[in-house]
Amino acid sequence: MTDEAACFLNVRQSLKGQSWQARLAHDRDAMKIAQDHDLPEILARVIAGRAVATENVADWLNPTLRALMPTPDKVRDLEKAAQRMGQAIVNGEIIGLIGDYDVDGVSSVTILRQFLEACGNSPMIHIPDRVKEGYGPSIEAVDKYVGAGVAVLVTLDCGIASLEVLAHAKASGIDTIVLDHHQVLPELPEAHAVVNPNRNDDLSGLGMLCAAGVTFMLIAALNRNLRENGWWNEQRPAPDVLQYLDLVALATVCDVVPLTGLNRAFVRQGLKVIASRGRVGMAALCDHAAIKRAPDAYTLGFVLGPRVNAAGRIGSALDAVELFIESDRGRANALAAKLENYNRERQGIELGVIDQAGFQAEKAIGAARKLPVLVVCGQDWHPGVLGLAASRLKERFNIPSFALGFEKGSDLASGSARSIKGVDLGAAVQEAVALGIVEKGGGHAMAAGLSIRTDRLGDLRQFLEERLGPQVEHAQASRVLKIDAAVSASGANISLIDSFDMAGPFGSANPAPMFALPAHRIVYADIAGTDHVRCTLAADDGSRIKAIAFRVADSELGELLLTERNIPLHFAGRLTINDWGGRREPQLFIEDVARMR
Repeated sequence: MTDEAACFLNVRQSLKGQSWQARLAHDRDAMKIAQDHDLPEILARVIAGRAVATENVADWLNPTLRALMPTPDKVRDLEKAAQRMGQAIVNGEIIGLIGDYDVDGVSSVTILRQFLEACGNSPMIHIPDRVKEGYGPSIEAVDKYVGAGVAVLVTLDCGIASLEVLAHAKASGIDTIVLDHHQVLPELPEAHAVVNPNRNDDLSGLGMLCAAGVTFMLIAALNRNLRENGWWNEQRPAPDVLQYLDLVALATVCDVVPLTGLNRAFVRQGLKVIASRGRVGMAALCDHAAIKRAPDAYTLGFVLGPRVNAAGRIGSALDAVELFIESDRGRANALAAKLENYNRERQGIELGVIDQAGFQAEKAIGAARKLPVLVVCGQDWHPGVLGLAASRLKERFNIPSFALGFEKGSDLASGSARSIKGVDLGAAVQEAVALGIVEKGGGHAMAAGLSIRTDRLGDLRQFLEERLGPQVEHAQASRVLKIDAAVSASGANISLIDSFDMAGPFGSANPAPMFALPAHRIVYADIAGTDHVRCTLAADDGSRIKAIAFRVADSELGELLLTERNIPLHFAGRLTINDWGGRREPQLFIEDVARMR
């Protein structure tokens, strides 16, 4: 049980079942940072709360590629991959690319394609259709490349587990280079080079990179290789590789990899590239998304990312690649509009699946009263939104959730799963595969994908409840919301919020500052969109701040926000700037609410 004396504002259990605790254990760490670096105390608290020692603050506030990027020889097989690709470029060999259909795969393919075209090589591109082909390289795709005379195959954000396919590629005379970051199997694929910082024998310490980060490392090494071999000249100048950091930043945020070390530098510099609007397609995408200010990590993850992902979920991921390489503003605008339409269609499909999945979940939970894991399955649920549906269920019920779909007449269901912190979903799915319950599947702690015969769904539910039940029980009993500091509506001003940019970008492993607003009253609230709640909070001194809580309208939290007007409450959330309509106003993104004790 949580020690109540240690709880922030004495919140032992909030409406979301969380205890609130101070992120920073000792104020002295923040005070020293504030004094040593002449920083506001509240910003120093945020920095200290992320375990940054005072001697490292200057470098942490200004992460640079020069300081954080290792030399190519530190990454296993990176120089070997650069040498083979350099040889292919000089000899005019045909290079084929196969990438994943999500943001990371699209970004990786675009980066390498553009760099190769700057080298005078026009690579072939293949991104599998999510529904018809599924994830990763296939024998059919390899055979197509063999017929076209491809000499070098590069897999991006995939390939590390494609043992059979890459063995076929080798037997067919193709040299394969794997650029990946996913978990590595005991056996590596048969390839000329396997560049994956998560290899057991890779000592680079870059296991937190996404595939686009790995791809950037490759083009930096390849750029140097070509320079040393005299490839670049006045007629063929070397490209500025920093121009590709916009896509590295987008993929890094959207793939939810830790925003620490080199990743922070990638995103910090990449956001500057996006703000310069040098990439015509990225600028068009921002315009269609109505982004009026310089983007931040939230913009990448929750505004731009879903539009790029929608292409691979609903249409063709190649449309996103074409958008990012397009230099004509008119064509870029048309492609951005296409992605916008994909996203709207995705939202409509998603709502339909989520309604059906939610009904199944409510029924299952109502019958069992308490479930450690949710498994829902429906006919003709679009495979492109099952991951999103699983995520929504996980958020709503705070338990690991599986959303599976099957076609009419088929006995094979496939889909995705999402977990809660402290519950290793990937290991459970892999164990289910080993036991023969699941046909195929894999993933990592927080997310997984799988295929299963519909007559084994009951066996899967029983296995997961027995296998994950204790983990879920422990995770739910120890739910904690870390609070950086307390502020009031009057103290949450523009200058304070702007100062936090110095500590960003925020995301995985570098969470956005979480603030508590003690004893504020709700003076106005209504529904925004389909299931959000917007409101106005007031402090005792009369100062006010606007706030919004996302996807809570049908929850206990949403009901409280919509109905309570008399009793002061404690609020916790992220402070942001609302610049809708040209005005800049402070705003609170509500994460949790607690009744006063």
